[in-house]
Amino acid sequence: MRANRLVSLVLLLRQRGRLSAATLARELEVSTRTVLRDIEALSAAGVPVYAERGRYGGFTLLPGFQTQLTGLNHDEALALLVAGSRRGAQVFGLGSALASAMLKVVDALPESHRDTAAGVAERLLIDPETDLLSRRLVTEEVPDTIVGEVRRAVLAGHKLRIRYAATGQTPQWRTVDPIGLVTVRDQGYLLATRSGADRTYRLSRVSAAEELPEPAQRADRVDLDRAWQERSVQFRTGGDQVTVLVRVDPARREDLVGSALAVLAEEADPDGRLRLEVTFQDERHAEWALWQLATHAEALAPQWLRTSLRNRAAVMATCYEASS
Repeated sequence: MRANRLVSLVLLLRQRGRLSAATLARELEVSTRTVLRDIEALSAAGVPVYAERGRYGGFTLLPGFQTQLTGLNHDEALALLVAGSRRGAQVFGLGSALASAMLKVVDALPESHRDTAAGVAERLLIDPETDLLSRRLVTEEVPDTIVGEVRRAVLAGHKLRIRYAATGQTPQWRTVDPIGLVTVRDQGYLLATRSGADRTYRLSRVSAAEELPEPAQRADRVDLDRAWQERSVQFRTGGDQVTVLVRVDPARREDLVGSALAVLAEEADPDGRLRLEVTFQDERHAEWALWQLATHAEALAPQWLRTSLRNRAAVMATCYEASS
């Protein structure tokens, strides 16, 4: 993570004084070009790092440099560093601000604890890009200009105009009253109301945004966690959702539950298999989820799903018949 590398770069300059770009590149295991870009980022964040030319020149910090953040003990600063390693700041367009803040947190530590802070990136890994099965987590990219405009409207309490493309529809302009921002598994969402009705917008589907001067019509205080839970319930119980009765191998229960929207009932059969009543977003979602489980799960109802899975299996069997 670049923020951790910037912290390490500042710590190297604080502890060892003047260092050349080549030395910094070797210590950080990056290219000299990356070091130069990091130096520029530090300067933009207000860190007084400058270059000294000549045979023994290099980069150094202004003597006596220290950030203004004070009053944190070691564990408090460590907790902030761990929280800062999560990708929520990237989702909300605060990546550069996070890098600057982490530098100040590290500098607030006692001298004897700075090495420990520098080692956080080596000892603690939060939300890696892939899981144990090498499945890559998908991070949605949202331009900083868009997410910045949305964020400013949310925090200022102003109305927001967005150009939004709902699933299967062409983009349209909407004026909403923003309530808050939520990030879930690296996907950002805007909670808002439109003409008094609750609305949830996926940030990756916003192609343009404009903060308006008019104040938003919203309550002075909000319980964002509760609001998100309520929106989740609405999502799980609306639309074209289907309910499926499934018999599943206990070893694959979590795979089934993880792909379903909700578990309505569950009991054990005499043979040890589990019988679950689950809901899926739509028919296509249900067929996909059961197909992934192969013979480890059997759809008992509805009949259309059993027929669909049987037909798909027949097509697959024909495809892999031995050639003459």
